[in-house]
Amino acid sequence: MGAASLLLPLTAIPAATAADVGAAARQLDALLDRDYPALEALYKDLHAHPELAMQEVRTAKLLADHLRKAGFAVTEKVGTTGVVGVMRNGDGPTILVRADMDALPMEEKTGLAWASKVRATYEGRETPVMHACGHDTHVAYLVGVARSLAALRDSWSGTVVLIGQPAEEALGGARAMLDDGLLTRFPRPDFGFAAHVTNLPAGSVVVKAGATSSASDSYAITFHGRGGHGSMPSATIDPIPIAARFVTDVQTVVSREKDPGAFGVLTIGAINAGSAPNIIPDTAEVKVNLRSHADDVRLLLKNGTVRAAKAAAQMGNAPEPTVAYLGGTGALINDHAMAAAGAAVLKPVFGAGLVFAPSTTPPMSASEDFSEFVEAGVPSLYFVIGGYDPAALAALKAKGEAVPTNHSPFFAPSPEPAIRNAVKAIVLSIIGGVRPDGEPRP
Repeated sequence: MGAASLLLPLTAIPAATAADVGAAARQLDALLDRDYPALEALYKDLHAHPELAMQEVRTAKLLADHLRKAGFAVTEKVGTTGVVGVMRNGDGPTILVRADMDALPMEEKTGLAWASKVRATYEGRETPVMHACGHDTHVAYLVGVARSLAALRDSWSGTVVLIGQPAEEALGGARAMLDDGLLTRFPRPDFGFAAHVTNLPAGSVVVKAGATSSASDSYAITFHGRGGHGSMPSATIDPIPIAARFVTDVQTVVSREKDPGAFGVLTIGAINAGSAPNIIPDTAEVKVNLRSHADDVRLLLKNGTVRAAKAAAQMGNAPEPTVAYLGGTGALINDHAMAAAGAAVLKPVFGAGLVFAPSTTPPMSASEDFSEFVEAGVPSLYFVIGGYDPAALAALKAKGEAVPTNHSPFFAPSPEPAIRNAVKAIVLSIIGGVRPDGEPRP
């Protein structure tokens, strides 16, 4: 999604509000000049010590300690490893700010001096671990938000609930925190904010109205057969060709059943079967991931996947397969009024770097379980933050090389613009009164 294509003129905000936000922006820049070295040190520490979903014990402890030092009342182990920090600052709305903490089971190839060498257990196997999605910068920006709001208490009022969320990559951490009483044990948020670093140019801040990311649904489908000797296939029911047939046939759900103009992706992410070339196994497991924007497409992909699995088993004269839903999340919907107000409040701060994407702009194909908080009744604004030095992007383009994306082993955004701009977008939105009614604070 090219940033330049999204630039739209924005209505000017009231002069008094612009002056308030401008003064706060100058104060915030001074605070970030003071605090940034500590935030970068935290980022580098987290990057070198990544932790997988629901294993973020060290990360959570570091975050909790920083939030306490900033003056927040902190509760740990919410939804297993989640952290909640609360600061009350007089009358006003209750505002949620969330950052995710987990890393990915993959080997880092960035060559950074602080690159991860960590290994951990993932689904019963040892694996390298890397912060390949920028969640290390997210934890750092949450600490920056905490310190900035504490220092600027005269500029805002209300209650802020800061959340360090586990297991975003597994799309289960938000739900775990909600199930553990996030909205009942703590002040219930009236609205919320979050931000995510990407490979867009540093300095860009994207505000997207409406649908911002895709829904995601994952399945493990186990095809059951009857094992035996590789030389006597007629005495067996071989689940491997059944699984292979499914892998091919299920693609027609997208290519022949889905409207070509509607977004929908079906990915076969893993196939596990067998042990030796002369043994026909009893089972074959296929893992499937579905992405969609619209509810009707989401249902079509779900139903079509299950139907294709059952048909493949029937064609192979095998028992009905076991279809296990591994989890997922709905599409993330930015509150339209908050998006419009947020873009208006932040335009004078970020200038040409502020990109407003209307609801007609297609959302990201990736998914984000911040949607769980929105679906639970917390209207929100989710920012996309550019993290790559424009000069580095130009050099890659000149060499004909692709820019590393999130989840690439080479993903290495510049931490300073990512952290500083996320802090500024969130803190100035709070001070500027960005709310679901769309009206900046007078």
